[in-house]
Amino acid sequence: MTSPVVGVLALQGDVREHLVALATADAVARPVRRPEELAEVDGIVLPGGESTTISKLAVLFGLMEPLRARVRDGLPVYGTCAGMILLADKILDPRSGQETVGGIDMIVRRNAFGRQNESFEAAVDVRGVEGDPVEGVFIRAPWVESVGARAEVLAEYDGHIVAVRQDNALATSFHPELTGDHRMHALFVEMVRARQAAGSL
Repeated sequence: MTSPVVGVLALQGDVREHLVALATADAVARPVRRPEELAEVDGIVLPGGESTTISKLAVLFGLMEPLRARVRDGLPVYGTCAGMILLADKILDPRSGQETVGGIDMIVRRNAFGRQNESFEAAVDVRGVEGDPVEGVFIRAPWVESVGARAEVLAEYDGHIVAVRQDNALATSFHPELTGDHRMHALFVEMVRARQAAGSL
């Protein structure tokens, strides 16, 4: 099977690290800044950064509505940190003008783990990832307050939900792309492959 084409929303945030992690996970990784680039990918990563800035830039670049439509149609999507906030159907404390792509029936609290200087690393047991716990980097990280019936909790840390999956959408509070462990990206690439296989039946 040919390697799937996986985009990284390249409007703001740690784009390069995701591109490297995806390539290591045997995907063809491409930055996505325009609707025509979005149309060419088999899956997309919404990176960490500043969720309000990313959402406003997505509107400005004409990407928000096409992104919502493709996610609604089953495009595999993986959001890390700010990307998790973008995938939430509801934000507990949104900033003015902040929009989400949606896709996961969850309520997310922004910056829940604290400010930039309270960033930390922690080992996280993630359901579906074999071997040792995933090393999670938490930077002004959100957590999930609650999930709906269709969303599956994959991991918790310190009593809070930090990884969730719903259908073809995956989200983590932490940044796996900032470590040398690319198992979360490999899990996502497998989700993309499964979607491709289902579409070819």
